[in-house]
Amino acid sequence: MDIGSILLILALFVLVAFFISQPFFDRRRAAGNLQENTREHERSGLLAERDRVLNALQELDFDNALEKIPAEDYPAQRARLLQYGSEILRKLDEFAPQPAGDKPLLATNAENRLEASLAARRTDGPRLAGPGQVSPNGGKVVPASVAAPDDNLEVLLANRRRSRQEEAAGFCPKCGTAIQKTDRFCPKCGARLAS
Repeated sequence: MDIGSILLILALFVLVAFFISQPFFDRRRAAGNLQENTREHERSGLLAERDRVLNALQELDFDNALEKIPAEDYPAQRARLLQYGSEILRKLDEFAPQPAGDKPLLATNAENRLEASLAARRTDGPRLAGPGQVSPNGGKVVPASVAAPDDNLEVLLANRRRSRQEEAAGFCPKCGTAIQKTDRFCPKCGARLAS
């Protein structure tokens, strides 16, 4: 055997060894990817839970503004939600990479950050019922973030009902249903109306 054949056999042996060892390297990479995916999944779950707590706090504040919950229960419920939300924020802080020069976030700061997130969700200031509108809570100040989004629709419906009542011409002589000036037949029984 000459030296070229020996080098060719050695190169072939190295390639086969590399090909055979490839699954072992892939398993290590896959295990690392699985661990990273698990961490990302856990972080995503914590973000969703944080949003759920913020929504619960908004609803609690709204219910308190409408006096749907007893005044003595509100502080305890709010404190419990703030504590749970701050625990979630602390867990989320563990996932965030800290720059080398920065100090780690303080645990007491979590409730303040939660309050700031809640305040950021309130885009407008307090909102009162406009002219001709009746506030659902009897004229009390309700933050716009918790006010019913269908208020304008309710006003339109009320105006429509009022205008229909003004157009009423009377009642059907057969069934007694209210009829409009433009009706030629009763909307309930179908009787012909006198023109």
